[in-house]
Amino acid sequence: MHRPRPRPRPRALAVALLAALLGTLATACAGSPSAPAGGARPAVAISASDHLGGAPVYLAQEHALWSAEGITAAVTTHPTGRDALNAVLGGQAQLGVVGDLPAVTAALGGRELRIVADLSRFSDWRLLTRADRGISGFAALKGRKVGVPQGTNVEYALSRMLASAQLTAADVTVVNLAPNQVPSALARGDIDAGVTFPGFYDAARTALGTGYAEIPFTGYTARTLLVAGPSASEESTAAVLRVLLRAQREGDADPAGARKAVLAQSKGVLQTGYVDAFQPRYTYGATLSPELLAQLEEEAAWAKAAQGLPGAADRAALLAFLDPGPLTAVDPSAVTVR
Repeated sequence: MHRPRPRPRPRALAVALLAALLGTLATACAGSPSAPAGGARPAVAISASDHLGGAPVYLAQEHALWSAEGITAAVTTHPTGRDALNAVLGGQAQLGVVGDLPAVTAALGGRELRIVADLSRFSDWRLLTRADRGISGFAALKGRKVGVPQGTNVEYALSRMLASAQLTAADVTVVNLAPNQVPSALARGDIDAGVTFPGFYDAARTALGTGYAEIPFTGYTARTLLVAGPSASEESTAAVLRVLLRAQREGDADPAGARKAVLAQSKGVLQTGYVDAFQPRYTYGATLSPELLAQLEEEAAWAKAAQGLPGAADRAALLAFLDPGPLTAVDPSAVTVR
């Protein structure tokens, strides 16, 4: 005789339902990207530019150094540090390898960023010109057309060249050009002189041939900075700094190998002759120094006067944009600014 199945007791039913619910939640959490299975390394997006100031980033990529610090780095390169900074400000990257002037203008504009290290210094600038223009000194630029990529360190380099001859941008006609457009604009005669990144010096020399002329200038030290956006954590930023310092040590130990790594990672953007000639002219080493802060003050004062930017340009206001925490965690002796 068939007996009816007894109904589950209320307590037993509750226990079964709870077990099923917990099982479902466990399965969902196991597949959630916020809790990756197997302890996956945190990813850090870094925006950089195709210039030698950030060479340790290239070397870290080529030698796969990121994994030693427990991170996965996604590095994207841009034509200028200004573009790299925009990627950070736009939320496409947590960290950026940028020039000092773009960082200053962003700070004056009230953008949310932190300067965590001064990665390298460079001061071998050239004013490029045509022999038939008769420009033998910076004073001869008065009334001339000068091409420059505005909003970059190069524009500030031009301002220092002009100031050395008691001139300002108002004394010349400034033509805004992309860095790679300066050599061709000179060759066509669209401009009388130009200032661009060192990677395009040889292109100008080739385009002008025997008509090429240049005036050296060492009155401005460009600094390549590591900046952090609002989504960058102190821990991941410190990890990236440790990788870059290791890359720098490897580069110091094997300069030829470092140049090969930079060339390989640039994927044809940088040329062998340029890297061989100019990489030794950069001074690498992550620091936060009084000299950096003093330079940021000078640039901020210039940017406010030249571009009408808002924001305070005094030392205290700019000091607030420096974040010494990550570099102090990696190398306390490298932080000397107070």
